[in-house]
Amino acid sequence: MSGSQLRLNLVEGSVTFSFTPQAAQDLQGAIAQLMQSLKLVAGGGGKTNPQKPMEYRYTGDVFLEIFCNPNIWPSPFAAKVLLTLRDERIRLTTEAELTRLIEDINQYLEQVS
Repeated sequence: MSGSQLRLNLVEGSVTFSFTPQAAQDLQGAIAQLMQSLKLVAGGGGKTNPQKPMEYRYTGDVFLEIFCNPNIWPSPFAAKVLLTLRDERIRLTTEAELTRLIEDINQYLEQVS
């Protein structure tokens, strides 16, 4: 179940792992929904309904989980995601900037298409 190598740039450093183009497109869709939620919260002037958090999971050569609560960020550009990447030997949990994650996914999809 291997794919091409996806490189995610983190706040400090980066991580590279096998990822499939289909999974990248699924993640891109989840991020698009998250961006809509973030825009609703940012444009609501303090009186918006709480938005559901994004919880993305991928299981392949590694397990990837990305979580973001849109209700705590003042804008999509300030938002960060909690990223967990693990396999049977190692577990990495860290933050990544949402805008950088979007750029990394777009770059990956350009490379594999």
